[in-house]
Amino acid sequence: MITKDRPASALRTLDRLAALPERPPVVVVDNGLDPAVTEALRAHPMGALVLAPGRNTGALGRNLAVRHATTPYVAFSDDDSWWRPGALRRAADLLDAHPRLGLLAARSLVGPEQRDDPLNELLSRSPLPSDAGLPGRPVLGFLGCACVVRRRAHLEAGGYHPVLFFGAEETLLAYDLAAAGWGVSYDPSVTAHHHPDPGERPGRSALLRRNALLTAWLRRPVRVALRHTLALGVEAWRGDAEAAVALRQAGTRLPAALRLRRRLPRRVEHAVRLLERHPPAVRHTEEEGSA
Repeated sequence: MITKDRPASALRTLDRLAALPERPPVVVVDNGLDPAVTEALRAHPMGALVLAPGRNTGALGRNLAVRHATTPYVAFSDDDSWWRPGALRRAADLLDAHPRLGLLAARSLVGPEQRDDPLNELLSRSPLPSDAGLPGRPVLGFLGCACVVRRRAHLEAGGYHPVLFFGAEETLLAYDLAAAGWGVSYDPSVTAHHHPDPGERPGRSALLRRNALLTAWLRRPVRVALRHTLALGVEAWRGDAEAAVALRQAGTRLPAALRLRRRLPRRVEHAVRLLERHPPAVRHTEEEGSA
């Protein structure tokens, strides 16, 4: 679990995880700077291993947690999400039965109403061809707080990318898992609960668009990345303030992205193009992730 400056929410999530029949070992990455919060997390009866890096690591905190995990599979939660009883046992059974499965995307139910996250339908309608070696639907996207990863696959793929830091970071990890030969699947028989804070999240749209553009420069053909850049530039020229912010922020990170650029294998690029040609493709929602 990653958390930042939301002790009440984080402690509530620990309560939920402690109540699971599976009683999983928990690693918490506290991205905040308040030692009192860190100590409160450590004092929780769950007995979680609480890591305090002393800075906001964003989604990279999940990489830190995976490195400290001692189990073959790692289920991710944010401080506003937790797992339905029995879900982790079901996920482990699926991973046991499918040795090529690197990441399992779960069904996410949002809020007290337990409404389906819009991403659930998009994942279930993935146009990628079925794979006898994988459960559910093959996909190239997932919700960061509603997935279970094979630890070895996460480490081999390099985990979440430092250039993106946070926001729509899941797509690039899905690409990298697929490039390394691991499967990514959506199976709604595994369920997570997500209770994000209500209200708008200022700057969220710019963050998602920035990282979508950087993902293109990190892994896609140059002509595709240029097309994405031009499209965002046109939106900014037409007065879209958040597009302008996204473009400016992407520009500051572009040198690092170019330095770390690595083209996807042809088979993965083909899968990405298949998703793009058959909308609705796997896209991110405004409720994704929190840290």
